[in-house]
Amino acid sequence: MTIPDFQSIMLPLLKFASDRQEHSLRETIEALADEFNLTDEERSELLPSGQQAIFSNRVGWARTYLKKAGMLETTRRGYYRITERGQQTLIQNPPRIDIVFLRQFPGFVEFQRTTRIRSDEAEDEESNETQTPEEVIEAAYQKLRQGLAVELLQMINDRSPAFFERLVIDLLVRMGYGGTRKDAGEAIGRSGDGGIDGIIKEDRLGLDIVYVQARRWDNVVGRPEIQKFAGALQGQRARKGIFITTSTFSKDALDYVARIDSKIVLIDGNMLAQLMIDHNVGVSLVASYELRRIDSDYFTEE
Repeated sequence: MTIPDFQSIMLPLLKFASDRQEHSLRETIEALADEFNLTDEERSELLPSGQQAIFSNRVGWARTYLKKAGMLETTRRGYYRITERGQQTLIQNPPRIDIVFLRQFPGFVEFQRTTRIRSDEAEDEESNETQTPEEVIEAAYQKLRQGLAVELLQMINDRSPAFFERLVIDLLVRMGYGGTRKDAGEAIGRSGDGGIDGIIKEDRLGLDIVYVQARRWDNVVGRPEIQKFAGALQGQRARKGIFITTSTFSKDALDYVARIDSKIVLIDGNMLAQLMIDHNVGVSLVASYELRRIDSDYFTEE
């Protein structure tokens, strides 16, 4: 079972409210999750932003669409109930309530006209019909982010090995490793023996150290290279290591790291680019958008 889109939720939600009683969004989410037989993982799966559960977001928007169509009404803060129009709709026994069905109601048409996210591509229009507004925005954001990650890797591969070394230093310091940039710069690239490129502090106090190896490669990094790195860590009686590459790791390499005692983190090219974006290394802010919701407390009258 996959998480249903918000249009598939609208009819079950209206049926749930058919008892004419007040219902909260929270109890609605739980009841519909049970009806759709969602697993615990599906109930807790988050939007890419990590701010809200996907299913909760979709139930919330299904309720909003039904309210705009006049089938549900708000009774008090956080509660709603079915309207006469909602009851009459259920009497018609529609096989499905979706956006096309709701367009028979002027209130919904006006709502959609003022909130529709426009697109020049037909496929995006179809996608917008099944996704909530937050999902549309986040999908566009992820598409832009992935495109930026590809550009970053191309830029890195066009630069010198010395530049890549400085980039690794900048990233690790931004992530909170290595103390000062001067400390990290002196550590990375200094060792060079036993398959270890550098030694860096795990935190600013230097309570533990991490061994780092960074390789700007085109080919897939296989298990033999990771075994060499793990052996070098054991030779230094070290417990933690980071292996960074601009390419990818083979499945054998990933499986090997998961089975050994040493804690080795593998950072491939895509993860490297994503970390650079997250920690503002080699990127700059172009625009920022804030999503806001109604503050129900403000509109509560004593």
